Amino acid sequence: MRAVTTIGDPDGWLAACRRMVAAQREIFDEVAGIKARTEYEGVGEGGDKTLVIDRRCEDVVFAELDRMREDGAPDFVAISEERGDVAFGEPEASLRVVIDPIDGSLNARRMIPAHSLSIAVASGESIADVEFGFVHDFGADEEFSAVRGEGARLGGEQLVPERPWDGLEVVAIESASPERIAPVAAALQERAFRLRAPGSIAISLAYVAAGRFDAMLSARECRSVDAAAGQLIVREVGGLAVFGDLALEEADLSLDARYPVAAAHDSKGLETVLDAQRASPGL
Repeated sequence: MRAVTTIGDPDGWLAACRRMVAAQREIFDEVAGIKARTEYEGVGEGGDKTLVIDRRCEDVVFAELDRMREDGAPDFVAISEERGDVAFGEPEASLRVVIDPIDGSLNARRMIPAHSLSIAVASGESIADVEFGFVHDFGADEEFSAVRGEGARLGGEQLVPERPWDGLEVVAIESASPERIAPVAAALQERAFRLRAPGSIAISLAYVAAGRFDAMLSARECRSVDAAAGQLIVREVGGLAVFGDLALEEADLSLDARYPVAAAHDSKGLETVLDAQRASPGL
């Protein structure tokens, strides 16, 4: 078992995330079909309309957070797309738990299996403070995780990315509205071989870490809940992840912060996708 750190026991957080996944899987099995999943209830703190399955999946997460506190986890503030900031213990606690119960809600609603649970645990208020990251891809039923300074894992095995291509063979584009994608795709002509749009920023980042994508970029600004976990997984295998022009220490984890995100295996690939990202309207 790992030693207890400033975020508590990383193995305890991993076990809690796995229990969240198991409970969410039951929800997805129960609520099957596009019509059944297209049921809304209000607007979340992140500003988007809330699906009933969003709320139910978030309830699962918060039940496990309650259990973590009962089991002795240090005080923390949860930052979630639906509920906003919720204190577990001291409201001024420095520890942050950054949650996207369903990253890729449109995919989940339309029965497209590429959606994920994303959980990050940070010792402070910035992206640089993230010490634990967890992304579960429900489509492939794969678990990606990382502890700062210890590398990343795919399932229980150390993640060693395969990089079979010198350059950008496959690039993922997120936030894929046509008016934003068209100029980005044009900027990547003759610089990338193929584009993919998975529909989950967390999955795209995890796939960069695994070497499945050579790079990824968002065509609009994203929230910390989308990328906080995935960016650590990328960086723990030696990749690069950036949030606009900000240093990681300047990128805030708060729900109202918005940043374009990009990641790649190396600086040359990163500069290529950043150049394309700048072509998106509004960035």
